Amino acid sequence: MSDDPFLVAAIAEAKTGLAAGGIPIGSVLVVDGEIIGRGHNQRVQKGSTVLHAEMDCLENAGRLPASTYRKATLYSTLSPCDMCSGAAILYGIPKVIVGENRSFRGPEDYLRSLGVDVVVVDDDSCIQMMVSFIDSNPDLWNEDIGE
Repeated sequence: MSDDPFLVAAIAEAKTGLAAGGIPIGSVLVVDGEIIGRGHNQRVQKGSTVLHAEMDCLENAGRLPASTYRKATLYSTLSPCDMCSGAAILYGIPKVIVGENRSFRGPEDYLRSLGVDVVVVDDDSCIQMMVSFIDSNPDLWNEDIGE
């Protein structure tokens, strides 16, 4: 497991979502060494079309000035999808830390082409959590990624 306390916090969010019957993806938003938003995938729990972990995290962070987003780092246990990557671009978030991208890879190269620093940690606990979930819930997983 990672020794990065912010990735550990995102993993805890993913586990919270899984325990509530959802998809185990978690996210935190960090500014100046402090978590200012947390979230986990809540599509199942809230019957939502858009509450991926990153979107839930940003929503829970509340309205923030553009200057805050421009110095933020978005952590996610899984590579952000097009929608969540778009939110990072929209708000000018300069850095995205990804727990793993083996189970799903979002538009990381596109983010990089726009100057976003994307770091893939390849964390074993993130990988195992998703592999186990996908094996047990293939239909739910395919729904979540739009397949």
